[in-house]
Amino acid sequence: MTGPCHLPRLKHILAPLILCLTLSLAATAQTVDVPPAEEPATVPESEVAIEPTARDSEIETRITRILQATGWFDALRVTADEGIVFLNGITTSEAHRTWARDLAAKTAGTVAVVNNISVESRVDWSLEPALNELEKLAEETLAVLPLILLALLVLPLAWYASRLVARLAVLVLTRSIHSPFLRQVTARAISFPVFLLGLYIVLQVAGLTQLALSVVGGAGVLGIIIGFAFRDIAENFLASLILSVRRPFQRGDFIEVAGISGTVKAMNSRSTLITSIEGNEIHVPNSTIFKNVIENFTSSPNRRGDFLVGIGYDAQVATAQTVIMDCLQNHPAVLAEPEPMVLVDALGASTVNIRTYFWFDGHRISPIKLKSALLRAVKTALLNEGISMPDEAREVIFPEGVRVIGPGSESVTPAEEVTPSQPAAPEPQVTEGEGDLLTETPEDSGPAEEDDLLGPATP
Repeated sequence: MTGPCHLPRLKHILAPLILCLTLSLAATAQTVDVPPAEEPATVPESEVAIEPTARDSEIETRITRILQATGWFDALRVTADEGIVFLNGITTSEAHRTWARDLAAKTAGTVAVVNNISVESRVDWSLEPALNELEKLAEETLAVLPLILLALLVLPLAWYASRLVARLAVLVLTRSIHSPFLRQVTARAISFPVFLLGLYIVLQVAGLTQLALSVVGGAGVLGIIIGFAFRDIAENFLASLILSVRRPFQRGDFIEVAGISGTVKAMNSRSTLITSIEGNEIHVPNSTIFKNVIENFTSSPNRRGDFLVGIGYDAQVATAQTVIMDCLQNHPAVLAEPEPMVLVDALGASTVNIRTYFWFDGHRISPIKLKSALLRAVKTALLNEGISMPDEAREVIFPEGVRVIGPGSESVTPAEEVTPSQPAAPEPQVTEGEGDLLTETPEDSGPAEEDDLLGPATP
């Protein structure tokens, strides 16, 4: 049996159990099933109070009035149940949808937010946004108008100042730098900082110094891209710059490069103009000239020529050499120093080949005309001395003569001398066909063109 003395102890045991059961029932009564939505319900960061601080109708009214005041939502419907706010409607921006959710979550008494607002894009035919942008642009233009006027004043002055510095630099560098192209490049390099100074003043006043650095960096990258795109043009330009500094030839020189021979007429930043012997104008890229062997025939006044003469085996080689040497020494176009040379070159099938070397003034005398005149003189002199010049294929020489016996004719013995023919008249030093032996290319081929990087020919 349980007596009265055991009742207080029983109360102490049952009281905690009853309290725990009561709290459990209260928590179960506050649990609400949230229906599925497009996104999870948003709950406030603070703890949810046991007693509501505001009625559901008040929460609905407050949120609805605020959202309607924005004008961002259509078909708006806000409902609240036990502090859970359900948002329904249509808007045109995801930012507006997020803003409505955050507003409902921060409203007093809200336990959770279920955002069912959908986003639909709309076509706005209003010109108001465009007009607003134009108005904003006009205001910004008026604000920078003083800077524009300053730029229009300073930049032309800087440009003309740089041009003046370039002209003065050309006059100063005329004596020290002979190449027109190199003078022009150096003058531009000196005058360019003057223009940059004016540009820096404008950007500094406008507060765009960082922009200027960005533009310079972008220009460097752009320059690399353009350099790869126009590699051949840049290569020819650099080649023209190096050729202008090294000057392997001048205007009026007769050169041969890459199988092309002719007289240099002009050179620009891309190519060199060469006039061939036939009179054709040939534009050779400067990079081609720079990469190949250049043979300049007129860089030195003394130029050597040669020709080959074949004499018969019956002739005295020493006598033939003396005859040829006399012809060379007696001709006024052949230089005495360096001395001409007459040398045996080879023993051919029917002739002894003698090669003759001679020197002449390449600036004045044409090599092909002089060779023609010397060959005429040598041929006549050799024949007058009785020195034969047989053809290798068709002519045979009989030094002792030939005995001819025929019916009704007397025999001819070698002892019978044949009357030699009269010696030929000496050849003139110059014929009408050879002209005056002067070179076909004049020393000065006229005034230099505006884009000629070589300038006038050096006398």
